[in-house]
Amino acid sequence: MTTDSDIIRGSGENPQVFTALYDKYARMIYRYAARRAGESAAEDVMAETFLIAFERRDSFDHAWADARPWLFGIATNLLRKHHRTEAKILKVLAKSSGRDAYADSTERIAEQLDAAAATSALAAALRKLSAVDRECILLYAWAELNYEGIAEATKVPIGTVRSRLNRARRILKAAAGSHQNNTEEADHGRAQTTA
Repeated sequence: MTTDSDIIRGSGENPQVFTALYDKYARMIYRYAARRAGESAAEDVMAETFLIAFERRDSFDHAWADARPWLFGIATNLLRKHHRTEAKILKVLAKSSGRDAYADSTERIAEQLDAAAATSALAAALRKLSAVDRECILLYAWAELNYEGIAEATKVPIGTVRSRLNRARRILKAAAGSHQNNTEEADHGRAQTTA
């Protein structure tokens, strides 16, 4: 069976071989990016991830047979850049006299936040996590990377990954518990009556 490492190595002589990696992982990268930044940015993040991977394929560590950690590491860095750029644009719009553009952006963001809040208490709990803890839990849950893969993708020691995942799980578990309590109290103290 051909490993991802073999595909990357083979693409040095025949660049067309690299398309096998794209075919294998493009949908995963797209779904991960869409969950993190929305569908409008996901296509760009996915395309740029594979462009960067192709351009930097000589730097791939062939000790890894699986390229997912490497690809998700590239995608995660692109998502960080995307979020920083979006924040800068919103700051500039807020300071500028172009209130119409700001209002449109603010309205778009408000709609996105409303949609995220409506999905579940999990979305709120994820927002409460630190950026590094959120990255680890999302790489674990959405990208389905193991601890070693997350360590490779984020360029931190595996012990740090374990700590971040443990902390994130505790916070998410506490949020799930409080959400259940809120759901149970949703009748506002009214007891069900039986007829």
